[in-house]
Amino acid sequence: MQRSSPHPHPALFDTANKRLADPPPRADIMRAFTRFSYSHSDHKTVARKPPTTPRKNASQERSRATVDALVEATARILVKEGFEKASTNRIAEIAGVSVGSLYQYFPSKEALVAAVIDRHNEEIMAIVRTALTEVADLPIEKAVRKLVTVAIEAHRINPKLHRVLAEQIPRTGQLKDVEAFNREVHALVRAYLESRRKEMRKVDLDVATFICVSTIEAVAHNTVLNGAEMLSEKMVRTLVEETTRLVVGYLR
Repeated sequence: MQRSSPHPHPALFDTANKRLADPPPRADIMRAFTRFSYSHSDHKTVARKPPTTPRKNASQERSRATVDALVEATARILVKEGFEKASTNRIAEIAGVSVGSLYQYFPSKEALVAAVIDRHNEEIMAIVRTALTEVADLPIEKAVRKLVTVAIEAHRINPKLHRVLAEQIPRTGQLKDVEAFNREVHALVRAYLESRRKEMRKVDLDVATFICVSTIEAVAHNTVLNGAEMLSEKMVRTLVEETTRLVVGYLR
């Protein structure tokens, strides 16, 4: 019986003709990238997906403060005690609000975890967006070094929380949100590479973007999973330099 290929897009490389085949659609590439990025997590399949959409938005200052306290309490419990210990009662207790107030805004603990994921991703994306704006006029080598540095630094923001959330993203059904972030990154990086065509060898831009983003994300993500807080600054600089050399060497 023929074994299935472990690669997400085996059609990308035509082994019979020894050439690069037509790349898959960009959406398929980014879905593959997202699932690769979060395939490190050993998560269990849940039979029934709990509700993860907030019941209502916090519009007043007091209600926003309540929501902030609940989300921050959830993050602290996830890091210190794990997902299983993060009951709604425990979250409300740590946040200093009643369980009734919690349920006014969130239907389940999974909804609170989803809110933590959203905030963490937004924090990282704000850093990435700024970096991509700053490198717009830089040559490839300087731009790549900046992006690698920022990616590793962004992933090192509360690395313990990042590791926990990587495990919970599939459980809470937040992959679609991660895909949206990845599509944005893909579009921004592709636009930069398009502007630097003269500095690059002839290569399909979608494929080049996928490989560059995947490489940088994999290094940054694995840095966190393998104890980013334990890395010396010298080792971080080495990771930046070696990853930059890898990506720039591919593009040229």
